[in-house]
Amino acid sequence: MAAVKPSLGRVLPRSSMLFLCDMQEKFRHIAYFPQIVSVAARMLKVARLLEVPAVLTEQYPQGLGPTVPELGAEGLRPVTKTCFSMVPVVRQELDSRPQVRSVLLCGIETQACIMSLSRDPCSCQESALTSFCPQNTALDLLDLGLQVHVVVDACSSRSQVDRLVALARMRQSGAFLSTSEGLILQLVGDAAHPQFKEIQKIIKEPAPDSGLLGFFQGQNPLFR
Repeated sequence: MAAVKPSLGRVLPRSSMLFLCDMQEKFRHIAYFPQIVSVAARMLKVARLLEVPAVLTEQYPQGLGPTVPELGAEGLRPVTKTCFSMVPVVRQELDSRPQVRSVLLCGIETQACIMSLSRDPCSCQESALTSFCPQNTALDLLDLGLQVHVVVDACSSRSQVDRLVALARMRQSGAFLSTSEGLILQLVGDAAHPQFKEIQKIIKEPAPDSGLLGFFQGQNPLFR
């Protein structure tokens, strides 16, 4: 009997989807916020060029404001939520795209809405003034059997300790940690791709520093 191959984490445009989580006006104080939004904007530009579908959420926009214009998300209808996961409010969109196997995840905060597991159905009204989504979202997506690719240079938190531990926690749970450029090049696949020259313009300058290098230097036990 042939050995079962572990998932290699390949991403292809036809089976991928981009999730953009809660990059809103009231979160401008979060560490590396301008850099995170800049990288997420790159991912969105590439997604549009390669026809990768994208979804955008906003956490309690009445109190936390709209999505920041720098993201360049014009044309995307924000989905409002209070739950600390994107999945309950975008589940219908996911279900309508059965070809999706991989989700590329950007946003804030890493230890909360990006990572954690939600209660479904979700009614988190009592916690609506705080955004904690990427971690919750990753665990929910993994629970659905999808591959999750956390765009590490497009996720941040108020606390860099929370950011670091959440990235390690998601990796332990089976998510892939990837940089924006690494994922972009996987998606385009070939310099002969008809959109490569446009994508090359997007990644010509390196992604801005978002404080990640220190996480991976030395003998960090969380990433062994």
